[in-house]
Amino acid sequence: MNPVNYLYLAALLFTIGATGVLIRRNAIVLFMCVELMLNACNLAFVAFSRMHGNLDGQVIAFFTMVVAAAEVVVGLAIIVSLFRSRHSASVDDASLMKL
Repeated sequence: MNPVNYLYLAALLFTIGATGVLIRRNAIVLFMCVELMLNACNLAFVAFSRMHGNLDGQVIAFFTMVVAAAEVVVGLAIIVSLFRSRHSASVDDASLMKL
């Protein structure tokens, strides 16, 4: 399969994720869309790495996955805290967590 096809797929996935981030107001859906965008970037990194014949893109994709895992842990902790205090996972209520 041509690596350009993987880049088209990465662009499509990134567009879907960006649309979800801009349109949705639920924090869980927002984090899923951010993860979709990060996975699209990983796919593009690996496709470019494959096109150029080196491992740099795969190493960057690995580090991106590590950062995404840490982001999910912190983000879900914030969402659980928000849900326990406000009984809603809406992003609009996030500004109410200020002291």
